[in-house]
Amino acid sequence: MREDGNADLFGASPGPKPSPASVSPRSSAHSAPASSESLRQTQPLADRLRPRSLSEVVGQDHLLGTGGMLSQMLQRNTLPSLILWGGPGCGKTTIARLLAREAKLRFEQISAVFSGVADLKKAFETATRFQQETGRGTLLFVDEIHRFNRAQQDGFLPYVERGTVILIGATTENPSFALNGALLSRCQVLVLNRLDDEGLDRLLQRAEADSGHPLPLTIEARAALRAMADGDGRYLLNLVEQIQALPQETQLDTAGLASVVARRAALYDKDREEHYNLISALHKSLRGSDPDAGLYWFARMLEGGEDPRYIARRLTRFAAEDVGMADSSALPLAIAAWETYERLGSPEGELALAQLVVHLATAPKSNAVYRAYNQARKLARETGSLGPPHHIRNAPTRLMKDIGYGKGYEYDHDTADGFSGQNYFPDEMDRVALYQPTDRGRESEIRKNLDRQAAIRASRRP
Repeated sequence: MREDGNADLFGASPGPKPSPASVSPRSSAHSAPASSESLRQTQPLADRLRPRSLSEVVGQDHLLGTGGMLSQMLQRNTLPSLILWGGPGCGKTTIARLLAREAKLRFEQISAVFSGVADLKKAFETATRFQQETGRGTLLFVDEIHRFNRAQQDGFLPYVERGTVILIGATTENPSFALNGALLSRCQVLVLNRLDDEGLDRLLQRAEADSGHPLPLTIEARAALRAMADGDGRYLLNLVEQIQALPQETQLDTAGLASVVARRAALYDKDREEHYNLISALHKSLRGSDPDAGLYWFARMLEGGEDPRYIARRLTRFAAEDVGMADSSALPLAIAAWETYERLGSPEGELALAQLVVHLATAPKSNAVYRAYNQARKLARETGSLGPPHHIRNAPTRLMKDIGYGKGYEYDHDTADGFSGQNYFPDEMDRVALYQPTDRGRESEIRKNLDRQAAIRASRRP
């Protein structure tokens, strides 16, 4: 935005002001301005290659291609307030600028990291004045919008409803968790993809065209460079700048590339959505009996900095919930792996957790105990305070014996089959079969035994 509060209509940034160090003490106010070439050389590559039209944006064809949602909105001239949700370097800021140009809206940008209530108030006042004077609206782009608190987010509502601003909020966080419902109900959420291998290579080609020569990389190193970016186009171009600064005769293979530039850290927030996405992926991979995928997601979480104790706790839960009695060794093995990690620490102890991952993935699965437990809780709530039948009540006093406590109880170990078949539910309710073992793993034997006992129990009925 210009100092007078009026941003360029199409979102073009004003030219950079010379720094004090760049002005000679003898320079006058009429000194020649810096050449466009010198300004270009100081401009970051990612900024120089910023798309000048929506058709140049890579990786978001589902929104900007033929029939894409944003393309249709522009064709209908009905651009609503939007939340652009996507990872770093996927084009959120660029798309917002180009939308303002296509819709012929005044563009203003603020960052929730650096802006407060006063900045928002000033932006709204400027947008209101601009609308009154010109009859046109303002596209207000708010970067990192999830960093605004609830009260600040609520401050957008009246201006969005009146059409004073078309809000474009950018966030790397799941809007369902990061934004309040009132704001979400007034915006459409669009998901931007991380750049795939093809999109990243298109950026490399643009960088090579800009410099006039190919990158000094082998085919393998070029593929490794794209992998290092991890879907982040801006990060990729920053890596390219480092490579272009090398002597031109340099030729890098994969090892040479790794010595020059660093891989982008994988996206992983231990207390936010990606944390839950990855643990869900691990859990479902194990449930699907896929040890390879299980090990992959396990490693992804560790590489992202997850506490192995958290993973151990979730694996123990999985052993009880998803393996259950189909492999009764799974639960003690989970505890043993957890204790092994506690004794050895990282990285040695992580191998025990990896072994547990493989065991759980390859074990027979049954959630019969889990389902039976949930049904038992529901039944307990429904039946209230019904007491046990008298014959299984303890009778430590004469009074209790006189009123029938313990009368008729059969000691199962004294029966021929070690099973008496007596009733242990309250007398006022019918017997309910809660635990339904599967035919997988150890539960197949359990089922046979329960069926045999059910037949004995049925034979005792009057």
